[in-house]
Amino acid sequence: PARYDDGGFTGANIDRPALQRLLDDLDRGALDMVVVYKVDRLSRSLLDFARLMERFDKKGVGFVSVTQNFDTSSSMGRLVLNILLSFAQFERELISERTRDKIQAARRRGKWTGGQLVLGYRIDPEQGGLAVVPDEAEVVRTVFDLYLSTHSIGFVAERLNELGLVTKRHVSKKGKTRGGRRWNKSTVYQVLRNPIYVGKTRTGDGQLHAGEHEPLVSLEAFEKVAESMSLRSTGRIRTNRKSEYILTGLLHCGPCDAAMTSSQGTSRNGKKYRYYRCVHQQQHGGRCPTGHLPAMDIEEAVVAQVKEVATRGEVRQKILDRFFSDTGALSAAEATRVQLLARIEERNAESKRLLAAFSDAGASGGKTLATRLGEIESEVDHLRIQLGEVEDRLRALTGAQRQVERVARLLDGFGTLWGALVPQEQRELLHLLIDRVVVDLDAGGFRVAYHELRVAPSPVPAAAQIAEEVAS
Repeated sequence: PARYDDGGFTGANIDRPALQRLLDDLDRGALDMVVVYKVDRLSRSLLDFARLMERFDKKGVGFVSVTQNFDTSSSMGRLVLNILLSFAQFERELISERTRDKIQAARRRGKWTGGQLVLGYRIDPEQGGLAVVPDEAEVVRTVFDLYLSTHSIGFVAERLNELGLVTKRHVSKKGKTRGGRRWNKSTVYQVLRNPIYVGKTRTGDGQLHAGEHEPLVSLEAFEKVAESMSLRSTGRIRTNRKSEYILTGLLHCGPCDAAMTSSQGTSRNGKKYRYYRCVHQQQHGGRCPTGHLPAMDIEEAVVAQVKEVATRGEVRQKILDRFFSDTGALSAAEATRVQLLARIEERNAESKRLLAAFSDAGASGGKTLATRLGEIESEVDHLRIQLGEVEDRLRALTGAQRQVERVARLLDGFGTLWGALVPQEQRELLHLLIDRVVVDLDAGGFRVAYHELRVAPSPVPAAAQIAEEVAS
């Protein structure tokens, strides 16, 4: 008399709790007859059904379908049973195909169709799509920035672990936490090659389509990463020796008023020596007072001064002000965006009301309504143009704000972070802070001109004197 109900479980396989309980009772000899409403309630797989019937026969257990009349003791009855099962399996496969097609169609429209969430996104409970998680999004951008400056997946993983960052953390419905682990090459690669971060969705055939979610990185950065990985896989990428010269583009010769660039290094006793040389002398000949400048000496001196300046609050703030001076611009742009969206919504609502009244209006009234609908459409188009301009401005301001936060973190941890950076990152950091470094050895030294401070380019002999002038 027992009931074996598997509500919510698929009939495509026999991994169902109640069916397994039935089979246990079958093995214990507790059953005389198995009664079903329809044949496909037992199984929708022809192979599984045949195996179940074989087990029933071995135990001497009968099988009855109360809505389908057939006798499995005859060849005709077994044929009818197999036909019914074949149609049941066909129906199951057809449903599966339709479900897959619907999912692919939704992905082609850019919709989120489920699956494991990736770093940077969460499910929006109201819209049902993906929403950005700001803290995680910053980690994603850090992954791309680190790779573009180092072109090394292993280094990116190592740096992320040094910064204490972890992979995506998931909490199941039962409260179990998964993820949140240390980075490795595989997890870094998955982030760098996932098109979801540029606002794309991928269908089962590998095609990419524009998604409804907000992208976290630019398409240009994503394509640069893809190109770099392709070159590395074919062995055509090489380390740029010039990247070792971290003052390239910053260093200037004071007497010649010309840039200083990297020079061919020399090696003695297995040790390599690097130099900077004046471009004016290189191109026009003649004598330059600066001559060849040992790269290690000038780099260490400049970095020592920057470390000292980075710890001073007033200098730090002046440098940050260069990147984002108008702190109210972001909130003002966001307020304008909200107002434009509200006006567009009002005009769309008015347009719907006019369309609803269109059928009841007479000839003259219909003409008036049509004229008004045209005016609303033109106004909405104009508002959307304004909205696009405001959103462009918001993206630019948001990018500037992230730049501020990034520079602030670099300055705060300059002393401890510097030694862990590769030359490409060291050069990038110095370019964020410094406008130029002017060298005049005859006058006694060099001067670092910061972007915001704009110190006049004339040499001073000592770091202490530099610090006094910068502070003033």
